[in-house]
Amino acid sequence: MLLVDELPHNALRVCATLFGLIWGSFLNVVIYRSPRGLSVVRPGSQCPVCHKPIRAWNNIPVVSWLVLRGKARCCGVKVSPRYPIVEALGGAASLAVLELVVFAMPEATVLRAAAVYVTDFAAILGLIAAAFIDLEFMYLPDAVTLGGTVLGIMTSSFRGMTIAGSLVTAVIGFLVAYIPFVFLYRMVRGRAGMGLGDAKLLMMAGAFFGLIGIAWTLLAGAVQGTLGAFVLWLLRGKIELPQGVKEELAELRKLASEGDAEAKAILAEDPLAEEDAEGQTFARMAFGPFLALAFIEHVLFGPVIVEYARQMFFL
Repeated sequence: MLLVDELPHNALRVCATLFGLIWGSFLNVVIYRSPRGLSVVRPGSQCPVCHKPIRAWNNIPVVSWLVLRGKARCCGVKVSPRYPIVEALGGAASLAVLELVVFAMPEATVLRAAAVYVTDFAAILGLIAAAFIDLEFMYLPDAVTLGGTVLGIMTSSFRGMTIAGSLVTAVIGFLVAYIPFVFLYRMVRGRAGMGLGDAKLLMMAGAFFGLIGIAWTLLAGAVQGTLGAFVLWLLRGKIELPQGVKEELAELRKLASEGDAEAKAILAEDPLAEEDAEGQTFARMAFGPFLALAFIEHVLFGPVIVEYARQMFFL
């Protein structure tokens, strides 16, 4: 059978990059529509302001945004730089998986390498979408975390794990976050200290990588999150809730003041709604993007991380 080392590597690099750019463009649809409860399939790409369909030649990843100078051709509205950034991340992720994962297994058959590529690239795409959604709305979609957990368990053999072992470490990953930050915190403070999304993402890490992956995702995510918060504080002088979260909380409080029991229950449970003694909502920053970044680092540099952990802890 044809092996990875026998393939034309440069041609694969070009194809992988273009393939990733296309999926990056689709991610923008997911990031915008999914939190708003809209279908990611229908209608096709359209301007979010005037709702006119976007023609294919105006929807070329990265290139169209640059040519149109960050504006929509239909109505001239400014288009967020997030769009070319996400598209570029899709292309970079696809190329990185090919270069660092697929080409690192030269003796593997093309069929096995393709399966590994699809699995890792799909996980990274989901996490990129989840990270941007978390940055704006501070929640991680179950479709990514739970779907990713199932994907990790079903493809456990790709990473030298058994289905049973992957399932067990997935449960451990969830409990590592749930017990201290949800269960015990609720006992002390009366509400959860964090949403379940972060715990589910650690569950996904356990399903994919086992115990070392859980530790890396949590610790590296915490370190990178701390650095990110420090940089944000230096640039802005403060850390605030994202605008999307502010608007959602304002609507819930309005409904609660009108006697809506469901809104009151949501506010009582949501850690983002917690207020200080002066009635001000605590400033919080999404942790999910940093957990996602650590997860992606493990996908791309897993062997190095595992070897370093074994040397450090004499495993």
